[in-house]
Amino acid sequence: MNKEIQQFEQTNNAGEAIRLNRFLSEAGYCSRREADRLIEAGRVTVDGETAVMGQKVFPDQKICVEGELLTREEEQILLAVNKPVGVVCTTDRRWGDRTIYELIDYPKRVFSIGRLDKNSEGLLLMTNCGDLVNKIMRPGNAHEKEYLVTVDREMGTDFVRQMSEGVYLKELEVRTLPCRIVPLGKKRFRIILTQGLNRQIRRMCEALGFRVTALKRVRVMNIELGDLKPGEYRPVSREEYTKMMRLLQDSKNPGNC
Repeated sequence: MNKEIQQFEQTNNAGEAIRLNRFLSEAGYCSRREADRLIEAGRVTVDGETAVMGQKVFPDQKICVEGELLTREEEQILLAVNKPVGVVCTTDRRWGDRTIYELIDYPKRVFSIGRLDKNSEGLLLMTNCGDLVNKIMRPGNAHEKEYLVTVDREMGTDFVRQMSEGVYLKELEVRTLPCRIVPLGKKRFRIILTQGLNRQIRRMCEALGFRVTALKRVRVMNIELGDLKPGEYRPVSREEYTKMMRLLQDSKNPGNC
């Protein structure tokens, strides 16, 4: 394991109690936010008893999610995945969709850092470190995500200006932050966001009377999609990881990963 990863990892004192949502994150099960949802839904037990929100646990306690016993992951995993159109980023199989987890069939438990909707494609980072998710995705940390977008009709200068200045999204009652947008043709553009609102680019275009016909994420921070084929994944390189750690150094919500 390289020096940067060793420095980034920290271990807890064996006798120290930590919040249950943090334990689930460090076990590589899910992010802290998702852990809170699982706890609230009564799907988590501690020593056979249903867990409660805000509960603290010790490392030697028996923690289960839907009967599955969890342990903390020692090896930190970070993958770059090219998610194809038609694949979803959820573990919910109620609708019969193919999930990203089924697609890559990774031998250890990992989960996505943010999501791409079913009709979008491109770079998806996957990890077993929940706190890494929080630091990358937290809007206040302003980490860049880059996309290539095609819309259903020709763009004008007003469209480019409004998109770059920020668009009011009525359904979310929020105005998007200023962003960088570069036209690549009459109907295609490159956009760099530092926000992560649900279906943000599609909502922005719809608010201006346009419909997205193709959306591809090509970069998250310093990690690029490159020539990775749809459905393929690769471990993030040592050089990429080291640079990402430098970019995350001043990010809020630091954790143990």
